[in-house]
Amino acid sequence: HYAMNLIRQGASGYLNKECDPEEIVKAVRTIALGRRYITPAVADLLANQLGKKESSAPHEQLSEREFQVFLRLAKGETVGKIGDDLSLSVKTISTYRTRLMEKLNLQTNSDLTYYAMKAQLID
Repeated sequence: HYAMNLIRQGASGYLNKECDPEEIVKAVRTIALGRRYITPAVADLLANQLGKKESSAPHEQLSEREFQVFLRLAKGETVGKIGDDLSLSVKTISTYRTRLMEKLNLQTNSDLTYYAMKAQLID
């Protein structure tokens, strides 16, 4: 889950786009006080994750940026296009690709696409 990855990477809070404006204000105030803010739905997700063994899916171990690059590569985008879209160099995107391929134990972009489809991360 996207929210779980963000929290795991150290995000201070998480809101989905359906939240009320009052909730946004509450979240900003809570984070400004140095605390974390998550919705009850995300809290449920976190609680459920605590009950599971550490055997989470390999893609859940990726950093947020690695996960972004992973999904774009899996959809067939080139390293150059991803770099342009994210305002990063081709070398940086290639480094992310190398790291995520190692973490997922994959060799080719076709492997990435197959993994992403099997995990239902892309259509």
